[in-house]
Amino acid sequence: MEVSVSSLPLVVNPIYLLSAVSAIPVSEPGVSPSATKVSGTPCTTFDHRKEWRDLTVEQRLGYINAVLCLHKLPPRDKTRAATSRYEEFQATHILLTDRVHSVGHFLPWHRHLGTLYGNALREECGYNGPTAYWDWSRDADVSTPILQSPIFHPITGFGGDGVPGTYTLPPDPKNESAIGPFPGGAFGNRIWKGCVKDGPFKDSVFHLGPGRMVTDHCLVRGIDDQWKRMLTSDNVKNMLKAKSYEEFRLVIDAFNGIHGGGHILVGGEMTNTYSAGADPLFYLHHANLDRVWWHWQQADPANRLYDVSGPTTKGGKIPVTLDFEIDFPALGPNITVRDTMDSSLEPNCFTYE
Repeated sequence: MEVSVSSLPLVVNPIYLLSAVSAIPVSEPGVSPSATKVSGTPCTTFDHRKEWRDLTVEQRLGYINAVLCLHKLPPRDKTRAATSRYEEFQATHILLTDRVHSVGHFLPWHRHLGTLYGNALREECGYNGPTAYWDWSRDADVSTPILQSPIFHPITGFGGDGVPGTYTLPPDPKNESAIGPFPGGAFGNRIWKGCVKDGPFKDSVFHLGPGRMVTDHCLVRGIDDQWKRMLTSDNVKNMLKAKSYEEFRLVIDAFNGIHGGGHILVGGEMTNTYSAGADPLFYLHHANLDRVWWHWQQADPANRLYDVSGPTTKGGKIPVTLDFEIDFPALGPNITVRDTMDSSLEPNCFTYE
């Protein structure tokens, strides 16, 4: 049961202000460049990651059920605010937001977060399909409304838009919501339109967010088709022309970048720098960003597979290196940036289809 797919100023949280892949040829994982060869354990099995609409209906339903399963599992670390295993992933993102955005390890950190999330779906909740990504370019390149994308289907997708008047942003006396400078008015009301009232998460209650706040609330969206223009395949092709990692990462985070575009298109909690992980689409969006990076790496593995640059802190002057350690509290052990770079080595073990 599947649905066919087919000017206001940009007001986004600061990370998205600094923050489409259609028919890109798929290549096999590259070989580590000789200048940066590292010892690593070659993968014996691979997660052949697929676009959501290319999964079978059975796989889509299995994926959704696994996400719902994570909502029911208790957190591993009961000393923090997370009330479920699913919220534990969101809590880690909230905790580290200021350390993993607008920095050189933005892409490596989010790559491994996605790997840990996919592993949890399979190992803790019995999902037996590939990790899914959302290729929003397939929706941005056509004139049909974004809500007709299979990703928003009420049964084999993640439900649709927020219903106006069903959600009100909470009081924020400590300035913890991180909802940006214009939370109210016409534009703010469009972003935080309301609760999603259809689909598998219509009855879900989230306890973290907006921002660093701890509040009970629904899944909030405010879908707006005007942001499709930032996610077209032409935009992605232009980004893939970057000659170095530094150029590539800055293009990803540019004013009209695909990172911010995917967040603001969905609206609601997805626009929040900290708590965007409340929406399960967060992981499919970031999987597609990782897919773009993966294709950029595979286009010239000898020079790009271990190319990394940028500061270790937002606005800092110390450059990130392959040996820079990144952490994932309650999710997995610390690893280095180097550990994330080659998808053919443990702990990665994935390709994109």
